[in-house]
Amino acid sequence: MNNHIAVDIGASSGRLVLGTFEDGIISLTEIHRFSNGFAERDGSCFWDIDYLFDQIITGLQQAKANGITSCTLGIDTWAVDYVLLDKQGHRLQEVYAYRDRRTDHVMDEVGKLISPAAVYEKTGIQQLTFNTLYQLFAHNTEELAQADQILLVPDYLYYRLTGRKLNEVTNASTTQLLNLQTRDYDEDLLALLHLTREQFPVLAEPGEDLGFISDTLMEQYDLPQCRLIVAATHDTASAVLGVPAQSGRSTAYLSSGTWSLLGVELRQPIHDAKAMHANYTNEWGAYGTYRFLKNIMGLWLIQEVRRLDGERYSFAELAELAGQAESFRSLIPCNDPRFLNPEHMIKEIRASCAESGQPVPETPGELARCIFDSLALSYRTYLAELEELTARPIEVLQIVGGGANNALLCQLTADMIGREVLAGPTESTALGNLVVQMISVGNIADIEEARAMIQRSFEIKSYAPRPNPQMDEILNRWNGLHSAAAGRTSK
Repeated sequence: MNNHIAVDIGASSGRLVLGTFEDGIISLTEIHRFSNGFAERDGSCFWDIDYLFDQIITGLQQAKANGITSCTLGIDTWAVDYVLLDKQGHRLQEVYAYRDRRTDHVMDEVGKLISPAAVYEKTGIQQLTFNTLYQLFAHNTEELAQADQILLVPDYLYYRLTGRKLNEVTNASTTQLLNLQTRDYDEDLLALLHLTREQFPVLAEPGEDLGFISDTLMEQYDLPQCRLIVAATHDTASAVLGVPAQSGRSTAYLSSGTWSLLGVELRQPIHDAKAMHANYTNEWGAYGTYRFLKNIMGLWLIQEVRRLDGERYSFAELAELAGQAESFRSLIPCNDPRFLNPEHMIKEIRASCAESGQPVPETPGELARCIFDSLALSYRTYLAELEELTARPIEVLQIVGGGANNALLCQLTADMIGREVLAGPTESTALGNLVVQMISVGNIADIEEARAMIQRSFEIKSYAPRPNPQMDEILNRWNGLHSAAAGRTSK
């Protein structure tokens, strides 16, 4: 089977991407693209999961109209959010979005019952207010008791297509409920939530064959014959699989989208006290790997600025305006929780600058410049942490995902980290999804061959660091801001 389709759904958009290969080259064709986003109702934030399923069906109908009669299909989405099913397999509730405020103080409540150190030793997963552990703790207990099965978002979409219930491991690990030693759900953490192991389906590895789309859907819609392959369903896991090969060079990756995920791929987790204190995570990867990484607020900041500005400018135009604005005039500590889901991002950025005695960014260009400068400095800080925690010097940073298209941010990052930045491919998440399918059906031997093929197939742009005569002053200001925000967060 030579046609492979990746369903790749992020927090702001989704797409179906066709992948084919010939003569050792992978080619991508976008079949269908759609918007995504959570909605607020009665003070809570929810995803429209039925809309997402309908968009997958629409994309497959388009594929059939384009002449694709058979294919494999894999699904990846964001992490941590879940769906509750009753005994009949029907959804019990709307799907909460991870930016919902119901978990604001839940980490403290859970910390009274089990120490954060104990949770980290068990799971290796960083403390984030929206982890599934805390979402489930905040969930209505009566509704949880009614749940026969708990699926994560991509698991649920597979279920809707095939009738098969599973928890794929790369996404399941982000729940902060999987035990690194037993490689299963942790009994103590489940007991804390008054849940049982039976309420979670079997764990599945990337590459598992789920069979074909259900007969019911095939009768209802004009769809290709699709064989469902379990992708690395966490979009970051797929993005890391899509990082090109860099033979002989010590490389860190930066998956740059709504979130910036900065890390390295390891064969063994690092879940000691230093890693916990720095809040690094050990998410499970495909093929026996771990993604040791840091979550950074990412392009969510500029997405919200653009939305609140009425989408007057495209992202490319905002980057152009930022390039015309004064550099390092105003900075924000990107990982301050105040930027997770504020009522008004622009007001929050301006308030942060005013409170720290900096010029307040007024124009869209000044706001964008503030964000890009601050992100580049964040990458510098966390890359240094990453090197210390892994005892592994980093020679080059590979940026993949949408942020690889932002030449200004890529160059700023190279300047701030003092190392070469390689940018691309943009569609690394779809590529990682696709190569798991190709490996599963035997078209590619293994992930090493896949990454070499990605390296050959896509243009990778290099950014060399440039000296900045104001670097000492910039770093002094940044370190003060970053330290103050970290101090507030730890209280």
